Amino acid sequence: MNNEEGKTLVAAIEDPNTGRPLGDAVRGVAVSDRRAAVDIRLSYPAAGWKDELAAIVSDRLRDGGDVDEVTVDVDWQIPQHAVQGGLDPIEGVRNVIAVASGKGGVGKSTVSANLALALAAEGATVGVLDADIYGPSQPRMLGLQGGPKTTENRRILPMRAHGLQVMSIGVLVDTDQAMIWRGPMATQALQQMVSETLWESLDYLVVDLPPGTGDIQLTLAQRIPVAGAVTVTTPQEVAVDDVRRAVAMFNKVKVPVLGVVENMSTHICSSCGHEDAVFGRGGGERIAREAGVPNLGQLPLESEVGRTTDEGTPIVVADPDHPAARRFREIARRVAGRLSTQSREAKVRMPKIRITD
Repeated sequence: MNNEEGKTLVAAIEDPNTGRPLGDAVRGVAVSDRRAAVDIRLSYPAAGWKDELAAIVSDRLRDGGDVDEVTVDVDWQIPQHAVQGGLDPIEGVRNVIAVASGKGGVGKSTVSANLALALAAEGATVGVLDADIYGPSQPRMLGLQGGPKTTENRRILPMRAHGLQVMSIGVLVDTDQAMIWRGPMATQALQQMVSETLWESLDYLVVDLPPGTGDIQLTLAQRIPVAGAVTVTTPQEVAVDDVRRAVAMFNKVKVPVLGVVENMSTHICSSCGHEDAVFGRGGGERIAREAGVPNLGQLPLESEVGRTTDEGTPIVVADPDHPAARRFREIARRVAGRLSTQSREAKVRMPKIRITD
């Protein structure tokens, strides 16, 4: 086996997180004296996958013959991906991922918080924007206390929680204050939170959208540069019907839908561990198949997930080895992996030039 044959063999390995062969992620394979060294650079964070990938690559080369010892180096570099309508990227943010649902009550905010934490655990720098102006949930879910600070030029410094950068209307107003705003005021508040927050070198900004397809969702889809969207559903038909509308909205505004997450797919008894599909089966798989997008994963209805979220330490950080936390990590890798297959940002950013006397 020579170097080129080894590279061809490794490049053909299917990456389950992208749904494609490794391809150009394999930067080089060197074979000499029955030893092989492999260099792989992924376009998504994969701290929880790299060891398994290295083992798969080693087995493939050994099975190919002429190789007894294999060294595999896996790292990643997260690029900036193209956005809808030629919008300019947000300063300090490489990629915006919108998390949406067609209706409320499907656990979208819980998924958003844990998805962001899982991406961070995989090795990315991550922020969360709580775009639900009327019912912000992220301050409680992420355990935020107090309000944000501002810079001298009136930029808002994001709050910090569990390694995330976070902004929400919930940290700008009193907890008990009702947001009695009409659509234009709410959309303006969203735009201000996006543009006036001083995000710092984020690989991903996860946007927790309110349910439905109203003013806030349209503002995000038309005026804020979104690299990809994730839709959350439960197995019931009523939830699946509403996800169809959300997918249709993103398709109309040219935002790629990265896939569907089915939440509360089964209930796991905290006493005996029995798993039961109390809300039915197959809703997420069906809508994913109909929409032609991946089914990113299924999440159980577990009391521990709800409890840790209410306490401000979601399951991914409260108990990283919990089965639900591991599922969130898998889903995060699939989200980032699917995004990595999208087009790259082709705009050239010109430097700002300041002329002084």
